[in-house]
Amino acid sequence: MLPFKKIVCPTDFSEPACKAIKAAGEMAEQFSAELILLHVVGPVPVLETPTGLAGFDVAAYQQELSESAKASLKARIEKHVPKSVTARAIVVHGDAAHEIVSVAKEEGADLIVLSTHGEGGWRHRIFGSVPDKVLRLAECPVLMIHMAKV
Repeated sequence: MLPFKKIVCPTDFSEPACKAIKAAGEMAEQFSAELILLHVVGPVPVLETPTGLAGFDVAAYQQELSESAKASLKARIEKHVPKSVTARAIVVHGDAAHEIVSVAKEEGADLIVLSTHGEGGWRHRIFGSVPDKVLRLAECPVLMIHMAKV
């Protein structure tokens, strides 16, 4: 398990996720590990109508989301990851928790670092949370950077 050689850090571009990126970057620097910054583009809900989608191109929209995410990941790497760390960005599509675990396994990650958002209440009870699902499904250690409620 130690030393970590490859760290996956998923982000939704929120403030708590940026804190997780900083922590993952510091760990990658300490262990001379590669850092993989990951963003999962969720499925685009499509409502079918009898006349079709009235010119809405779902594939083009998903492509635009991917390109925007790649640019945002590169910006986060430049801003929050030490220059000495080898870092790269990956964008995938699908269910966030399952894709995070899948990418970590495919990449041979030694660690997943992600933030919690402190979400509770009915949303958490009904939907669960991505960090909870990742913790249950991951085959490697998971470090959660807890974000307290303000």
